[in-house]
Amino acid sequence: MRCVNIVIADPHPVVVLGLMSILSAENDFNILASSYDGRECIQAIRDLSPDIALLDIFMPGLTGLDILAAATSEHLSTRIVFLTASAEDRDLIIAVARGAYGVILKDTPPDVLVHSLRQAAAGRRLLSLACFDSPRIQECQTGTEDVLTLLTERERQIVRLVSEGLSNKEVGRQLNVSDGTIKVHLHHIYQKLAISNRTALAALAFCQHDSVSSDDDLPV
Repeated sequence: MRCVNIVIADPHPVVVLGLMSILSAENDFNILASSYDGRECIQAIRDLSPDIALLDIFMPGLTGLDILAAATSEHLSTRIVFLTASAEDRDLIIAVARGAYGVILKDTPPDVLVHSLRQAAAGRRLLSLACFDSPRIQECQTGTEDVLTLLTERERQIVRLVSEGLSNKEVGRQLNVSDGTIKVHLHHIYQKLAISNRTALAALAFCQHDSVSSDDDLPV
């Protein structure tokens, strides 16, 4: 099995040490660096070119979104995987839409964490964890179905705007409807796609971004 080079970053030393302990026990992981600061993290990515950077979305110095933007603009090959305490973080939704390679919840069991990082190293995006636990996302990943065709044009508009990180109120302003109307639409969208949160919705939009375009901007 190929050795996976990894950089770890989290503002909490106990989390970093815990991750290092888990991954050091595996023969196929090589921890190149660890940090508690976003600026140190992006510099380690630049200098060491790890296969994966595993980091908290909320880093001091540079946020996770800043690090993702820098890695993308500089065409760095490192796959950015975010750690999060909640699948509903707004920044996490934006990160998924902007190309983060995956998301891992902090309450994930160690064996699942290790398996997930191996999957990412092998080139599979991590859209099948607890926060993305939906058969629709599996269909999206395998390309077996264009799942967004299940939605109306208005619902597809809402998916696009939510995947950009907009709140219900902001989506409502964009579409000239109340945020209560957006909540109703989202409830229907979640039911149709068998998902339960906005991050999973952003993941689907990222999988099939060509299916959700600005051409859908039609009046109600």
